[in-house]
Amino acid sequence: MDVRTVDYHTAGEPFRIVLDGVPAIPGDTVAERRAIAIGAGGSATAPRPSELDTVRQLLVREPRGHAGMYGGFLVPPDDDEAHLGVLFWHKDGYSTACGHGTIALGAWAVDSGLVAAPEDGVARVRIDVPSGRVTALVHRADGRTTGVTFRNVPSRVSALKLPVTTSRGTVEVAVAHSGACYASVPAAALGLAVEPRLLPELTAVGREIRELLADSEAVAHPTDARLSGVYGVVLYDELPSVGRWLNQRNVTVFADGQIDRSPCGSGTSARLTVLAAEGRLAPGQELRHESVIGTVFTGRVLAGGDPLGEGVVTEVTGTAHRTGEHAFVLEPADELGTGFLL
Repeated sequence: MDVRTVDYHTAGEPFRIVLDGVPAIPGDTVAERRAIAIGAGGSATAPRPSELDTVRQLLVREPRGHAGMYGGFLVPPDDDEAHLGVLFWHKDGYSTACGHGTIALGAWAVDSGLVAAPEDGVARVRIDVPSGRVTALVHRADGRTTGVTFRNVPSRVSALKLPVTTSRGTVEVAVAHSGACYASVPAAALGLAVEPRLLPELTAVGREIRELLADSEAVAHPTDARLSGVYGVVLYDELPSVGRWLNQRNVTVFADGQIDRSPCGSGTSARLTVLAAEGRLAPGQELRHESVIGTVFTGRVLAGGDPLGEGVVTEVTGTAHRTGEHAFVLEPADELGTGFLL
């Protein structure tokens, strides 16, 4: 097996873009291809989920990856209006949305020449993901990419103060759908703070909250069941405001206990939507969103829409940098096969 990738990091969170070595995945849309990838659909011509998963496992497991690895398989877009499609993956499977991955893909699409860009100005990269069509606004200066703004699908709040009884007491959780479903809660309400030394406790309670919300009506997507269920739990600290900016620090625990090193792109979108619904964030006002490692996204809600109704459009801005290009192989005699997770 030979697989070729180009790797980026977005605010510290890895994103491995797979350029070659993936079996063709049939389907008319990216959402259908994801369904096939996870075994929820398929046909006589579809690759077995295990074939595709062999590639995912190879790239996300040690010794070629690690339990915090994230990436995407490039696939055709839903129609000619988009530049590319992507299936997002992590150590546990395939996600419906990924803001930090969208930022990395926007940078790669321009840096690789796939999408033409001005020397100075903004290039628009339209990307079809399982939750819909998103846009990466790639900012350029002197022929260089200086940042990327991720414009998400409409986001909406389904609960603002949902009581959840955890092993650390009962807390009020906000639930928002922003391409994926996120539950957010102040870390202080759980007797914690967003600090690297507390990651084991933060991870444990994040997994617990996700499990406790599994049967809640609030986590059911109103129009697409494929987007239902808590994907991530955002545990956040309030920080002193910076001018007109709200300022928060978070760690997002997603999938089965994976930690986002970045402030989490779609999780930031969820936080923006909750803050708008609470009346704390006006359209155009900035949120400075810091990660557990100190990297920063900024975000805003665009004018129009209703976070408690049809939803609002959010934008999240960050930077992505290329970290390497790789040609991974799996030798037939390798007794570790696709690798292992610790």
